[in-house]
Amino acid sequence: MKDLMTPDLSAQVGALRLANPIMPASGTFSEDLSDVFDLDILGAHVLKTIMHGKRDGNPTPRVCDLQGGMLNAIGIPSKGIEDFRERMLPYWARYGAPLVVSISAHSMDEFAQLCAEVSLPGVAAIEANISCPNIEANGQAFAMRPETTRDVVTRLRAETDLPLWAKLTPNTGEPVEVALAAEAAGADALVVANTALGMSIDISTRRPRLGNVMGGMSGPAIKPIALRMTYQTAQACRIPVIGCGGIATLDDVLEFLIAGAAAVQVGTATFQSPTVMARLVAELSGWMQAQGVTSLSQIIGTVEAPAEGLHE
Repeated sequence: MKDLMTPDLSAQVGALRLANPIMPASGTFSEDLSDVFDLDILGAHVLKTIMHGKRDGNPTPRVCDLQGGMLNAIGIPSKGIEDFRERMLPYWARYGAPLVVSISAHSMDEFAQLCAEVSLPGVAAIEANISCPNIEANGQAFAMRPETTRDVVTRLRAETDLPLWAKLTPNTGEPVEVALAAEAAGADALVVANTALGMSIDISTRRPRLGNVMGGMSGPAIKPIALRMTYQTAQACRIPVIGCGGIATLDDVLEFLIAGAAAVQVGTATFQSPTVMARLVAELSGWMQAQGVTSLSQIIGTVEAPAEGLHE
């Protein structure tokens, strides 16, 4: 008879211990969700990406539906660092779940300055969205190349003693090399991955369906890409990997954990079902209990795959 004791859902992400491995993806989570479920159910709270100054974001339309997902070109609208310090930080202090602050900037100097300014009491970790355009590299995202990844993470690491998570992009042709560069520069964990660059056209008007022409694709359609990258980076790196991309069901969560993720982030699925993360925590606990699995260590990285072709 299987052991029906309550399983241990706790997840270790570097020095940070989470009550469970379920957390939101940046940009898909806000205090409004407190109206539909207890936010302290989650393993961590990952805030919408902030930039140093106020920012309106991209022109509308900013979002469009696709088969198997959605495209967005929000453009990281932000109320700036002052709003974070004066309003957001006090609000999230009421919760027990660790607070992860996502930051972004268009230059290394801005990134470094913002990293230092958000390294405040009450912040448990900083997630660096290095998938954003770098004006010092002709608009290419920092995480497109190992060299720019190394340089920006090195700058960020020098500005904070907090755990530093690097959020990578699926748009690079060098995912393992970029991941290794982030690790070597001092990242404590890798978030794999951000949205994939895409485009959609309205055939009746022959115009792009997004005001910014192109945008980031998210949802179930990108899950195989994110899962592949999670597997590759978990195999290559010693630091924890947080899987992100198309996660909506318990099976999705389990796939990412088996592939080597220490935890997962849920994004687009929350727009379709605001309580999805709470449901996944409960379903994961129930599944582990039914299977006699007592801790996540019995799941994480247990994929049985040949070593050949790992980096192809």
